[in-house]
Amino acid sequence: MKKVLLAIGLLSIAGTTMAAGKSCDDVKADIDAKIKVKGVSSYTLEAVEKGSSADGKVVGTCEGGSMEIVYKRG
Repeated sequence: MKKVLLAIGLLSIAGTTMAAGKSCDDVKADIDAKIKVKGVSSYTLEAVEKGSSADGKVVGTCEGGSMEIVYKRG
């Protein structure tokens, strides 16, 4: 059940953070705050070049869509 709620939460985060011109640091901070509110404690957020997110779930974009924010558990 927790996995389903986390997936729903991450999808809603991704939808709200698709702002084209925001810096990656700003987007990561917004996503980080939303994840912490949900009680998740062990995760990483990383800004990577668009299309290179093979090891995680894309939860947002930044830098005009050229970068993606990738969420990894653990």
